[in-house]
Amino acid sequence: MIKKDRLIRLTQRLIQINSENPPGDESHIAIFVQGYLKKMGLKSKIYAFRKKRSNILAELQGRDNKRSLLITPHLDTVPSGRNWKTPPLRGTIRKDKIYGLGATDCKGNLACALEAINSIVEEGKVLDYNLIFCATADEESGSSLGLIPLLEKKILRPDMAIVLDADDFEIIVTQKGLMHIKVKIEGKRAHGAYPDMGVNAIDIAVNIIKELRSQEFCYTKNKYLKPPTINVGTIRGGDKVNIVADWCEFELDFRFLPGESATDVLEKTKKIINKYARKFKIEIEGIQDPYCISQKHALVEHLTKAMRKLKVRPAIRGSEGATVITFFQHKKIPAVATGFGSGKCAHAVDEYAKINNLYKGAKVLEVFLKTYKFN
Repeated sequence: MIKKDRLIRLTQRLIQINSENPPGDESHIAIFVQGYLKKMGLKSKIYAFRKKRSNILAELQGRDNKRSLLITPHLDTVPSGRNWKTPPLRGTIRKDKIYGLGATDCKGNLACALEAINSIVEEGKVLDYNLIFCATADEESGSSLGLIPLLEKKILRPDMAIVLDADDFEIIVTQKGLMHIKVKIEGKRAHGAYPDMGVNAIDIAVNIIKELRSQEFCYTKNKYLKPPTINVGTIRGGDKVNIVADWCEFELDFRFLPGESATDVLEKTKKIINKYARKFKIEIEGIQDPYCISQKHALVEHLTKAMRKLKVRPAIRGSEGATVITFFQHKKIPAVATGFGSGKCAHAVDEYAKINNLYKGAKVLEVFLKTYKFN
């Protein structure tokens, strides 16, 4: 049985353990989670791919050792920043909400996972499959010290995966791909009084950006996602006001839909840059492929049934941002994201989660885990 008071206390305790990233130190919260799992009678192991960047892994044995399902929240949070009215590391309860850094993203979800597992263990329920629990590091900075190496090194090899990192009982079945690039333009330096003697790299950058933003995207519509986007995140250039700028660099954030690849986006971008710049360099800072899974997949159907059983309305949606579900497709592991945080609270000042959502979320997760069947 899911115990509401225990879930609330656990959520508060997790919030009180600082795991801001940057600077990045998940060791204390991982040790706490390890102790919590030990009290349930579960053995666990901590994996760190850099000092203090801890991931924790445990497994609950089921009837069929050849089948496994992973549930994975993350341990880190973004930095708290300023202007909080409620202390970010206290876990304050006010009316029907728990306030604190990570309450929604993602310590409330972490608490729900632990409470669901605890309830299953207390009941003595044996699942039809092996349940893998893995709470990861570094999600807020790209997962290069968390989920990515866990998958690449084959430490994690589940048949299916549920990523606990969403809000309001969403079931994320598709998401946009992303590509982050830095474009470096080289011009020719000259005196500012004689601009015709030089080549202004800032002017070139402006022309490139203008055309990139005015281009029409060719894409296949997706009912869960908005059209593709380009965002100019940073721009820097020149050395002094009276010098023709011989350098300029800017960073671009592309978000694109399933059916389009980062290679396609990059080639189109290069063609536009070539129209204006004689000398330039493109640095790829990050790529995540778009993702899509059928609404008829067993993960989606069983989650939907579990929510409806508890009179929760499932929200099947797409994600404009980049969750870690894309990392599973490279290993051909079906995955969806869900979660029980409060919409528009992630990364916000005075972040909170609704207590009733967490309580229902833990119940949903318990029902899902008990009833999930592999086809």
